[in-house]
Amino acid sequence: MRRPICESRTARLPAVGLFTTRALIPVVTALTLIACGGGGDSNDTASLDAERKTAQKQSIVVHPGNPNPVSTWHEVAINTINVPSSPSGATPEERVGGPDIATVQIAVYDAAMAIAGSHRPFFVTPRAPPAGASMEAAINEAAYRVLKGLFPSRGAVYEAAYTSGLAAIADGDAKSRGMALGAEVAAGVLAQRANDGRLGVLALPAYVHGTAPGEFRGLNTAVDPVGRQNPLIRPFALVSVDQFRPEPPPALTSELYARDLNETKAIGGEVSSVRTAEQLDIARFHTDSPAVGQYRNQRRFATANANLADNARVLAILSVVTADAGLGCFEAKYHYNYWRPQFAIPQADADDNPATDADPLWKPAVTTPNHPEYPSGHGCGTGATVEALREFYGTKKISFIWDTAVATVVEKTRHYESTDELIREVIEARVHGGMHFRSANDAGAHLGRKTAQWVMRHHFQPK
Repeated sequence: MRRPICESRTARLPAVGLFTTRALIPVVTALTLIACGGGGDSNDTASLDAERKTAQKQSIVVHPGNPNPVSTWHEVAINTINVPSSPSGATPEERVGGPDIATVQIAVYDAAMAIAGSHRPFFVTPRAPPAGASMEAAINEAAYRVLKGLFPSRGAVYEAAYTSGLAAIADGDAKSRGMALGAEVAAGVLAQRANDGRLGVLALPAYVHGTAPGEFRGLNTAVDPVGRQNPLIRPFALVSVDQFRPEPPPALTSELYARDLNETKAIGGEVSSVRTAEQLDIARFHTDSPAVGQYRNQRRFATANANLADNARVLAILSVVTADAGLGCFEAKYHYNYWRPQFAIPQADADDNPATDADPLWKPAVTTPNHPEYPSGHGCGTGATVEALREFYGTKKISFIWDTAVATVVEKTRHYESTDELIREVIEARVHGGMHFRSANDAGAHLGRKTAQWVMRHHFQPK
């Protein structure tokens, strides 16, 4: 067992004016927490605990604002990454989504922090002098060069953004210094992520779909499940992709498995007498593509603040925790290779559990993703996101909105008063839509939270 590490951590809360605070007490702008394995003055500890409790009473309202260089390049990066590979070879680069956006956002963060000097870099401390450098130019250059390094054939998506970004910055020494700094950071970040393991998927044998009870199989066994390369990719902050692998899913003969199956069977099918119309709408709401919708909603937090360095930090945090949680999630998925409700429920007569009954006609209310069930990918990603936001703002009492691009959804924007509300809703949504068992959602949320806590313990801290 590792011994506790004694460390000083500063959790920064937003300053008055950037966000609305609801509590009628002073805003704490910086809260120092001492995490030690023992020792220290008891009066100091009591004082810190009191300050921490005071800070956690704050309720922060995030008001989305106008685009800025950080949020603009985040959107350009997402659009670049999600260009589908062409059979003609016009766009041959292997995209892996989460790790790609994290690479871009780390470069943006390291470039911004080299100039702001407030927080430790993630990968790169440039040799280029930061004094007098334009942060806008550094961000523009860093994001552009990382995208060009990762996706040289997709310039049609990002070249115009680069040109317009440069045109918006006055020519002069500050611009030149910023561009030089951003270029150096990008080269360093790309070097850090070279040979990250993504091409290992080319050496994987063909996937063999399961046939035994409990084993994953897809609706089309001629098609490989998605995300098989994720367990092979080197994480950004975790020691290994299996660092927070959850305990195994419930045994098929267990009481917990029966409860899980019977719950999803009752409320998650195409036809359900217990699910409400609102529950189905929420289930559909959270089927928005994680590759687009999750990042679109994360980006909103980088438009609520006028400070570019803060915006760079929050998006880098969200991108890194999302990437590492996703890698860990898929490692666990393919380690356990667990079946989905769409097969478990129709074949429940083969699970040797007397508390489950088969329904050969049962189908999930919404389309099930083509990868193993346990743990839930939405649980992992959302768990990481909400914990990262809690760490960034110093409280889980954050008022914010989330939207969806799913056409069949009635209520396309939802409002939450805390990060807990979002993760609880996602857990329910994946059950009500019939894609998951509850245990998979709980395990995913736990993996995501642990990942975010690890990332924040070791990165993105003040100098």
